[in-house]
Amino acid sequence: MHPRTLLALAGQQTDGAYNSIVPPLYQSAIFRFEDLGLTKGFDYTRSGNPTRKALEDVLARLEGGAGAVALTSGMAAVSTALALFDAGTHFICSHDCYGGTERLFCHLRDQGKLEVSFIDLTDLHALTEAIRPNTRALWVETPSNPLLRIVDLDAVAAVAHTRGLTLIVDNTFLSPVLQQPLALGADLVVYSTTKYINGHSDVVGGAVIAGSEALNERLQFTANAHGTIAQPFDCWLVLRGLKTLPLRMKQHEENAHAVAGFLTRHPQVADVFYPGLASHPGHAVAARQQQGFGGMVSFAVRGGRDVVNHLLRRTRIFSLAESLGGVESLIEHPATMSHASMRPEQRAAAGITDSVVRLSVGIECIDDLLADLEQAFDVPAPSIRSAYRAATTPTEATVGAVT
Repeated sequence: MHPRTLLALAGQQTDGAYNSIVPPLYQSAIFRFEDLGLTKGFDYTRSGNPTRKALEDVLARLEGGAGAVALTSGMAAVSTALALFDAGTHFICSHDCYGGTERLFCHLRDQGKLEVSFIDLTDLHALTEAIRPNTRALWVETPSNPLLRIVDLDAVAAVAHTRGLTLIVDNTFLSPVLQQPLALGADLVVYSTTKYINGHSDVVGGAVIAGSEALNERLQFTANAHGTIAQPFDCWLVLRGLKTLPLRMKQHEENAHAVAGFLTRHPQVADVFYPGLASHPGHAVAARQQQGFGGMVSFAVRGGRDVVNHLLRRTRIFSLAESLGGVESLIEHPATMSHASMRPEQRAAAGITDSVVRLSVGIECIDDLLADLEQAFDVPAPSIRSAYRAATTPTEATVGAVT
């Protein structure tokens, strides 16, 4: 099925008793045995639950995976994936990853449980130079958070599989609708389902999808052993959110493209980071491996923290909040919010300066979003209507230097 059809029908076959169109919510910790050693497939919700299984089945089908586990948070997904590997494993990780991911890697490193190198994975020479005898996995974010760098997954997968490494891709910024990492060579795909997959900012959750049955068996065992599994009601809400994912992603992207075009023309904006702009260094790779460019836009302002603080305080529609991927638009300052836990030297190496602002562009009317940004800057800028027209004209939308 087309993903849009698959998601519209998600969970409909769950109810064998009454044929409910909406997937039932099995809010039960335990299930009665039919006889000694005999169940209808479930006995204890940590080990399995019909509502959670419905979500996991849909995610695995969307990705073309062998199986999936739904987990309590995006960070639970990260920690569960890391727990698949033996102590002393060396990981290579995107140098501009999410701050919480960097924090967990460094925490486990400092405890002596793993080794990690943070590398610019757009540089294949740097990647191959970083591989050690005990390297077992590559951790990739593409697009990266918050600078939206694009990693060529085909190229990285070729290196990983030649060297016998597991390729793990955090696909949170795009969702399975806009990128399917397993088809591009990944072995595991990680999500914060809090973000686009749920899309309504009312659930905290995560998921890991396995590309092979062997990895899926290890994943299921690890999630059950660690007890990091998602609760039934959260899974039910994420299933509900999935039904509109393709429609939401289409509007997120349309609005983000217009916002990026507006920002490239603004006198107080030094750089715009959006892979949908032809001037973005990763544009060609993104166009090849993605089915769209997503709803995240970051930019660097001229004038430093004073201008940043002024902007963050003045937006009315863009709410000052750390998350992303909901229907509502958000604005945040990575250096002091989403990436505050990242070591300052690591932020500097990744290019996450105090001048960078990140937008999660929602599905509101684009005229209102552009008007909000225009008044928040509070300096002369192109008119909203002309900026919108320019941003949605293919030859005009790519104007502007992006680094």
